[in-house]
Amino acid sequence: MSEDQTSLPIIDISPFLINDLNDGRQEEIALQMHRACRTWGFFYVKNHGIPMKLQEELIEFSRQFFSQPLENKMQIAMSKGGRAWRGYFPVGNELTSGKPDGKEGLYFGSEIDDDNHPKIRNKVPLHGRNQFPSVEKNDNEFRHVILTHMTAMENLGRSIMTGLALSLKLDGNFFDKNYFLDEPTCLFRIFNYPASFCQQKGNENLWGVGEHTDYGMLTLLLQDDIGGLQVKLSHDKWIEAPPIPNTYICNIGDMLDRMTGGYYRSTLHRVRNLSTSRDRLSFPFFLDPHWDAEVLPIPMEEIMKIDDDTEYRWDKASVHKFTGTYGDYLLKKVSRVFPNLAEEQTIIQPNSY
Repeated sequence: MSEDQTSLPIIDISPFLINDLNDGRQEEIALQMHRACRTWGFFYVKNHGIPMKLQEELIEFSRQFFSQPLENKMQIAMSKGGRAWRGYFPVGNELTSGKPDGKEGLYFGSEIDDDNHPKIRNKVPLHGRNQFPSVEKNDNEFRHVILTHMTAMENLGRSIMTGLALSLKLDGNFFDKNYFLDEPTCLFRIFNYPASFCQQKGNENLWGVGEHTDYGMLTLLLQDDIGGLQVKLSHDKWIEAPPIPNTYICNIGDMLDRMTGGYYRSTLHRVRNLSTSRDRLSFPFFLDPHWDAEVLPIPMEEIMKIDDDTEYRWDKASVHKFTGTYGDYLLKKVSRVFPNLAEEQTIIQPNSY
């Protein structure tokens, strides 16, 4: 798709890649972000500094992994990853909106291989070692590509959050100082939408991903050339968010919605299974608050009356009413998406919302 074939704005993020808050271009880019977040909750970024070669390697290695027999992929099943909840899940095992999704995938997070790390010693869920996928003759290289891409995504995400802070008339380092600190919650997924699933009778009306909002602060999405992502506008119209070469799609999550009192609203989105001839790949990265952060309203010149949006969400849970830390919120959400895994790991659920 070309840049003129989408309703969503495409923002040149390059002024924020240079850590210079005196760059006069940043004010205009922040204004573009403000308009995008108020209108759509989604936008594309270009001139993001992520090498095309890295993107291509990530896509190629992922295709190699998902093309393997199921028994090979199940060698790194999420159930084998313990409380870290990392690894592979097969088609239908993730219930994004309470129904099985038509996708398989890999879950990753910040790599912690030190048994003396406080999060490991305290057995904090969703932290630990990754289970890296195996591909013929290139295991270590695929691992390197995944970790390199995650680092690049975190850096890009922090740059975008600087722009979003300025768009809210806050100091540019507001989110770094108050919510990311030295250890933001960074999660990375690789999703494969098999064409064979679309071909099976009875699956015609099943979604690759059911409608949902994202849990955290900011999502960055790389997608291949097939497409299928849809975004819901305020008047109940769904629009396409097609792949545009060398761009990433950004959308705001529940925590930024909560911080701004709904001024920046996390937007419902979903994925259609479009292809019956070739598998679709997507690569969402989530830059979220520190696990132990208490997510509070931020000081704003313009304060909105918070609308009750519980009916808007599939799980009927208001992002504005929960108490506790971001880790509490995320753990309960992920447990609903993988209920069987939650039972296997016997993780105690917070009861504060």
